Amino acid sequence: MKKSLVGLMSLTVVFLLAMVLSGCGEKEQADAPKKAVENVIKIGFPIPLTGDIPDVGESSKNAAEMILKQVNEAGGLEVGGVKYKLQFIYDDNESKAESAVAATTKLITVDEVLAIIGPQASKQAVPAGGVADNYKTPMISPWSTNPNATLNRPYVFRGCFLDPFQGPVAANFVTDEFGATKAAVLYDIASDYPKGLAEYFKKAFEELHGPGSVVAFETFTTKDVDFSAQLTNIIRANPDVLFVPQYYNEVPLIVKQAGALGWDKPIMGSDSWGSGDLMGLCGDDCKGHFFSTHYAAAGATGATKDFIEGYQAVYGKTPDDVAALTWDSVNIMLQAIKDTGGLTGNLANDREAVKNALGAVTNFDGITGEMTFTPDGDPIKCAVVVKIDDEGQFSFYESVCP
Repeated sequence: MKKSLVGLMSLTVVFLLAMVLSGCGEKEQADAPKKAVENVIKIGFPIPLTGDIPDVGESSKNAAEMILKQVNEAGGLEVGGVKYKLQFIYDDNESKAESAVAATTKLITVDEVLAIIGPQASKQAVPAGGVADNYKTPMISPWSTNPNATLNRPYVFRGCFLDPFQGPVAANFVTDEFGATKAAVLYDIASDYPKGLAEYFKKAFEELHGPGSVVAFETFTTKDVDFSAQLTNIIRANPDVLFVPQYYNEVPLIVKQAGALGWDKPIMGSDSWGSGDLMGLCGDDCKGHFFSTHYAAAGATGATKDFIEGYQAVYGKTPDDVAALTWDSVNIMLQAIKDTGGLTGNLANDREAVKNALGAVTNFDGITGEMTFTPDGDPIKCAVVVKIDDEGQFSFYESVCP
């Protein structure tokens, strides 16, 4: 009995001692300064890091990372007197429409981003824009020129001009520059961007020169690499100029095959020529041709020159139009976030506030030109026609404004 009593008393002492020590620990934790939770703004980028046009995704990410570093090293983005660190989340859309939908959905619902930058190509931006609008999340596509990306979607904006503007720019240019009265077009019928732009060019050219002045309107399907049959038909039709609204990875194949078949007339391109390693793939075959685009790196001045030099210092190459448009689009989004006057922490409310602030943007001074959004989320801005000079540089040739 005595041993049991002594044991019970020992356990009681240990228990009481533990309670005292535990109380002291809790008091010390309560008295310790609490670590502040860092304010973070998350922005999602559903971009093509793999697939047919990975250079487009790389350019987007490169420009975004420059901004991320610049803002965060300066202490963050100040919104309503509060500093926020930026967090950019990149999700590969694999250059596919279905992957763009999945990536955008994940960024909005799982990662809970405040806003979306991208996708770039219209084939991915059009369906992804539907997702962003359904989830009431502000989105800017820097490079999608197809009207359907923003059509009837109040949450979706773009950082570039539209194809209904670019098509007539190209049609007028080949008419004035080459005296063209007959034109041919070769385009990918399975992709939103080239299909839409080809149709806008045809409409504009035939308004200038009459029905039937587009003497060949030839199509192919994504991933085709042999264009000899279409090019043979085009050469037989004897046009004065060939319009090719295709991506940087397809243009060299078309240009080289055309030359091999005897084509020696002008080829006019579109803004999709200005991305990726066009000249590395095309070389001398592309020199002397023209394309419409968003900015010209050669001979740039002011803020555009500063951006180009900063990009070259980090990445060792000249930024393409995708990088420049991404730079502008991210900065417009950040401006809109600041223009909300403050974030509430309620994601739905903050997304709505950012969307409203975007719609109110006027005279934004971007490196690809001044921008004011229309009620449809499309900017009013100029196009540039560049010539691929003898050194393979994209040299400014003329500016065309609405």
